[in-house]
Amino acid sequence: MAAVLVTLEGLFGVGFGIAEAFHTTPARATMGVTTSLFFAVFGAALVGCAWGLSRSAAWARGPVLIAQLLALGLAWNFKDGDTWPASIALAVPAVAVLIAMLRPESLAALDGPGHPDEDADEDR
Repeated sequence: MAAVLVTLEGLFGVGFGIAEAFHTTPARATMGVTTSLFFAVFGAALVGCAWGLSRSAAWARGPVLIAQLLALGLAWNFKDGDTWPASIALAVPAVAVLIAMLRPESLAALDGPGHPDEDADEDR
């Protein structure tokens, strides 16, 4: 579930980056280009991490958890005024991914080689 949600978040980020590129005006070219590149690269990185999660790669856990915590921080900032729908759109998947990734089964699957519990099992 976490991999699917992170893939969707990543695809949304890439899509937002592309949309921003098409809506960049000459008056704000520098900001538009850097914003586009940031979201496209961030989204692509999330898709890559989702691929890693789907293969139980331990390296994907940290970046995905950090991205979800950042999304929760943004959601908190958008909670007031006309931006509350964006707050919900950021918070709901972030909480769902965090819950899915912090389940004992997920933690066990994402423990890399050489984890203390794994070494203890090999010694028996």
